[in-house]
Amino acid sequence: MKIIEEIGEAAMLEQLAEECTELAKAALKMARIIRKENPTPVTEKEAIANIREEYTDVVQCAGELSLTVDEEQMARKHERWEKRVRDRT
Repeated sequence: MKIIEEIGEAAMLEQLAEECTELAKAALKMARIIRKENPTPVTEKEAIANIREEYTDVVQCAGELSLTVDEEQMARKHERWEKRVRDRT
């Protein structure tokens, strides 16, 4: 069963947004652990597991919405990113 058929596209988009927010929070938590500037009781192992879980949720929602990756766009973005990294010095 496709969940989107049961809850509708708008609700699935809401779910995607919620999961993206949770993934962002998990990534920020991991950054706190890496930097050691703002202590958190979450362990590195827990943080990594949480990132994986939230990323999985995002991918699952994207699948329900039939979203795909634009490989050409990703390549262009990667090139821009590489240029910014090279130019930062």
